[in-house]
Amino acid sequence: MNQDQLKLAVARAAIDYVPSGEIIGVGTGSTANLFIDELAGIKDRIRGAVASSEATAARLRSHGIAVLDLNEVDYIPVYIDGADEITHKGAMIKGGGGALTREKIIASASERFICIADESKLVDVLGNFPLPVEVIPMAHSVVARKLAALGGHPRLRMASDKPFVTDNGNLIIDVVGMQIAAPAEMETVINNIVGVVTVGLFARQGASICLLGTSKGVQTLKF
Repeated sequence: MNQDQLKLAVARAAIDYVPSGEIIGVGTGSTANLFIDELAGIKDRIRGAVASSEATAARLRSHGIAVLDLNEVDYIPVYIDGADEITHKGAMIKGGGGALTREKIIASASERFICIADESKLVDVLGNFPLPVEVIPMAHSVVARKLAALGGHPRLRMASDKPFVTDNGNLIIDVVGMQIAAPAEMETVINNIVGVVTVGLFARQGASICLLGTSKGVQTLKF
């Protein structure tokens, strides 16, 4: 199976974790998009979804799935999303699609985080994938210097020769060259830098379960 087939396999497997009659959280990215397409087949079984990005909201609506504002929702049993990297302990790097802040907010409001990923995302140590950090625009240079002091090489994310702008109107710094042996501690350190909105480390509250697409089928990792 190629990578796209592995992503589709875990997207389909995640449907089993969608409770009937509830509102669920839905992530952003290529694997999450496949999950949304599968979710369309059971849309009458759920009350709706909270989306982690404008792109996800648009895709949900295109399938006739109701999109709700998080402030209108009291309970989210599951948040289902992909990851750019995930460890054997359930810590993740997320934010390759630029939606890390809303992803982290919805994940924090959900009872369980179901990560869906192919086997290439499973790593022993986080950091090979550039670490995204969402920042207030006026602070990006100051924050970049402080990130460099932590041992990384910060790069302002660009899109069509202009800085990439998040759905929240902020910028993203991608930090390359880091080996994050203690992700929960690093998450706290970076989040405490003034000007940082949030870092794409999901370690203090990581995945509950990972549905991992492998050549031998979908494996379930519990944390």
